[in-house]
Amino acid sequence: MPQYWLLKCEPDVYSIHDLAREGATGWDGVRNYQVRNFMRDTMKSGDLGIFYHSNADPSGAAGVLRIERTGIPDPTQFDPASDYHDPKSPVLNPTWLMCEVAFIEAFPQVVALERLRDNAALAGLHILRRGNRLSITPLTESEFRAIRKMGQASAPPRPQQARSAPGKRSSKPSGGKAATGGSSPARGTR
Repeated sequence: MPQYWLLKCEPDVYSIHDLAREGATGWDGVRNYQVRNFMRDTMKSGDLGIFYHSNADPSGAAGVLRIERTGIPDPTQFDPASDYHDPKSPVLNPTWLMCEVAFIEAFPQVVALERLRDNAALAGLHILRRGNRLSITPLTESEFRAIRKMGQASAPPRPQQARSAPGKRSSKPSGGKAATGGSSPARGTR
């Protein structure tokens, strides 16, 4: 049975669009023992997660990812140039771990925190609890499904094309692909 997670990252550091472009990435830079323990002891390959854009406008659920590997030593702890360098972490028994995640889907629009808060099915969501600042939190299957359903339904309505009167030519609305945005990835801040 897969388990479910919510993984937070600031989109100007690394977004769902970056993950979509790359396909997979290491979720590095975690420096909280409880989150490290989730990745070491509970999270498994094949688990699913919600990618959550934090400190954004709006903050909210941006898409779905899959956990590929867990319990991987985080290389940023050994890099003196990294903000996440930990000179006390032993190379043979590293203190800090990371997981690898793969892209599943991006929601058409971010499901804003306010919408998550308004959904009664999400009343127990960890990110809605006062003072919760963990970058990875567990979700129940029903929470995961509720968020995914909200995300998949978040597509803006399509404009209806006017029908032409008989004998008149219809004009197609001009259009093109919307820019998906995303910044170049910067590791070590999740």
